[in-house]
Amino acid sequence: MLKSERAAFILERLNALYPETPIPLEHKNPYTLLVAVLLSAQCTDERVNQITPALFAVADNPFDMATKDQQVIYDIIRPCGLAPQKSKAIKTLSQMLVDQYDGEVPKDIESLERLPGVGHKTASVVVSQAFGQAAFPVDTHIHRLAQRWGLTSGKSVAQTEKDLKKVFPKDTWNRLHLQIIYYGREFCTARGCQGNRCQICTTCYPNRKNPKLTKKA
Repeated sequence: MLKSERAAFILERLNALYPETPIPLEHKNPYTLLVAVLLSAQCTDERVNQITPALFAVADNPFDMATKDQQVIYDIIRPCGLAPQKSKAIKTLSQMLVDQYDGEVPKDIESLERLPGVGHKTASVVVSQAFGQAAFPVDTHIHRLAQRWGLTSGKSVAQTEKDLKKVFPKDTWNRLHLQIIYYGREFCTARGCQGNRCQICTTCYPNRKNPKLTKKA
């Protein structure tokens, strides 16, 4: 298969498997989504969803969050891991949103990336899922599967994002990045497939005999 043929098959298969793409992180506005995505770094979505109700009961907007003591935030989010850094980032970015953006979450990636604790992937998730702007956030699942499917060299998540944007239509990006995540969790797991067991891997590479070694982000 050519890369374009693999991409077309992958898109067709994922649309059939996942016609609906609910956002995994529970939230009620762009601010709570931003905080939830920040918390999800090196933490499962399930764990984040267990913790955010208590956090958002204390403060669900930047005005209130900025007034909370960092220790209060830390005590709630501690099970997420990296709690010292994350609690500081949540408090500081909340104050920045109040001071610089009238309490509103900015809608462009560049402004989001200037907030503490917000990297390119987090910013991409927010503009995609909160504001409907075309973006292709790349997490570990997407990075791994894109290599297994021969869509990228996998040298970095930045390169993977560029390669995926070239091969898939722009109007599919927001939905597709979630579909790939769902597929990676269900069928093409880090150890469960290794590039030679799931339907997409075996269809794209029917003659592959050995596990596909992937490069970590």
